Amino acid sequence: MSHLKRLLTPTFWKASKKEKKWIVSPSPGPHPKLQSIPLAVILKHIINIAATTTEAKKIIRQGDVVVDGKRRKDYAYPVGLFDILSIPKLKKTYRVVPSKAGLELLEISENEGKTKICKIKSKTILKKGKVQLNLHDGKNILVGNGNYKTGDSLLVELPSLKIVEHLPMEKGSIGMISRGTGAGVLSTIKDMKSGAIREVPRVVCEINKEDRIIGKNNFIVVGKEKPVIKLS
Repeated sequence: MSHLKRLLTPTFWKASKKEKKWIVSPSPGPHPKLQSIPLAVILKHIINIAATTTEAKKIIRQGDVVVDGKRRKDYAYPVGLFDILSIPKLKKTYRVVPSKAGLELLEISENEGKTKICKIKSKTILKKGKVQLNLHDGKNILVGNGNYKTGDSLLVELPSLKIVEHLPMEKGSIGMISRGTGAGVLSTIKDMKSGAIREVPRVVCEINKEDRIIGKNNFIVVGKEKPVIKLS
């Protein structure tokens, strides 16, 4: 398992830069390395249920940690945006949400942890008219039809990935800035701007009574009139 120099770690890992030179590096997985948190780091530095990395590894290898409804035994498994992490033995459930620092864990109820919002990153057309929706967390869902577009969000059940609700990225939808300045801020979409040559598509939102233009890639829809999940 590879390691990462502590001086290079994001602040939202909450790991002291001076404690040791190295720290667990996230395994290759559904989220980018520096936009995720390894399970061992979460247990030791964020929710503080392990005093040492060795203790964190033991808890994880025993199968006591569940991510999106599945037990994960890789202590470096990368947990990222909107993932649901639960520790059944402790009756604790968390949702990873965006924040000014990057990412943070929000404690939620067990019932809240049964659903998750996923953003449609791309679509793939398969044989016999089937469409594969490729989600932001590496998951895929097959659909027969439906007006699903890249950038829309889905509220899905865990771990089945059954679609509970389709949340289109359109005027009037409620969304959250996922990265950059304003990360974690909720806003309503006022307008949509198509990307010109060498420009990414953008959304226009009102934040603090001022219009703000956000790259579509850094905005995730979380509801139509209000968020469908707990975010704070």
